[in-house]
Amino acid sequence: MTPDINNRYSKRGVSAQKEDVHKAVAMLDKGLFPNAFCKIYPDYWGNDPEFCNLMHADGAGTKSILAYMYWKETGDLSVWKGIAIDSIVMNIDDMLCVGATGPFTYSSTIGRNKNLIPGEVISAIINGTQEYFDRLKEFGIESYLMGGETADVGDVVRTVIVDGTMACRMKRSKLITSEKIQAGDVVVSLASYGQASYEDEYNSGMGSNGLTSARHEMLKKDYAIRFPESVDPNLPVDVVYNGKYSMTDATETPLNIGKMLLSPTRTYAPVVLSIMEELSDKIHGIIHCSGGGQSKCLHYLPGPVRVVKNNLLPIPPLFKMIQDSAGTSWHEMYQVFNMGQRLELFTDKDSAEAIVRIAAAFHIDAQVSGYVEAAARKEVVIESDKGRFVYS
Repeated sequence: MTPDINNRYSKRGVSAQKEDVHKAVAMLDKGLFPNAFCKIYPDYWGNDPEFCNLMHADGAGTKSILAYMYWKETGDLSVWKGIAIDSIVMNIDDMLCVGATGPFTYSSTIGRNKNLIPGEVISAIINGTQEYFDRLKEFGIESYLMGGETADVGDVVRTVIVDGTMACRMKRSKLITSEKIQAGDVVVSLASYGQASYEDEYNSGMGSNGLTSARHEMLKKDYAIRFPESVDPNLPVDVVYNGKYSMTDATETPLNIGKMLLSPTRTYAPVVLSIMEELSDKIHGIIHCSGGGQSKCLHYLPGPVRVVKNNLLPIPPLFKMIQDSAGTSWHEMYQVFNMGQRLELFTDKDSAEAIVRIAAAFHIDAQVSGYVEAAARKEVVIESDKGRFVYS
């Protein structure tokens, strides 16, 4: 990113790569398979050497601030179900990347400022969670809400934070650990935008990463005045709500600005379930392109190989709008946002055609977006009409 943009990121207290977090956990046990997308443990509960345990924690992040402002501005309570979905999908889709397709158990953790977040919002989040699990069950994904914690922590949380923890027990023989990724593999990217067969409306592809940047770079300064609780009071005024849009502004898509930013993170669980039923032994790696965007796979490559992405799906309108509004370099856009493809699978050329076919059955665009080749070091290269970008 340009020095100016980089400075704004730093002033907002966010990091695309979470360097301090990676440093903090560097000495911790990496589990049975260090290159796997999620940490994999022995079967502590069943004590069966043929099984393993998975547990993962994630959440909707600062997207809940957008939901808060949109709800206050429009009265639309439905956006809170979207936040529930975000928290679920940021867990379940990470676990998909090691081949887990359920049954999943889930515990919700909500921290709220009770003076601003009333019971009707908490009800919408909790009931939205159960409704989403019911919907996933229609597509063969078993997930169970096991309860959770809702805490009134107004001295800590300015509005609300929605997190969750998901667990799964699965056969080790079904695991995908990324260790098989090798030169000669191809990369298949699945679109994050459009309308999947299991979605109720158009999805902008936003996901739940990069929302701090997107919110401040796209929305008008007026929001800082109307909703001071949406901003850390210690932030310099020059990095707060620098954009030109109101949340109810129309776009070229069926959604307004607010709904584009709030599009619930798309799960690929039904698609991956179908892929695993047909091609489980052909999948060498699955990457959820969340934090780290299109450079995410760099952290999970088993050895010194280069991933060249030279045929990515078209960039959907939302990410073009964010880039135009923020002036962020395209190099950084590909590193912060999913850019229209949030799941990628590493496989052989023949199996790639089957993955594209399976995705299409769910009305999700997919295509071979790149390949893996031998290299002197781990490296990801983006070759696009926006330029050539190297991440290592």
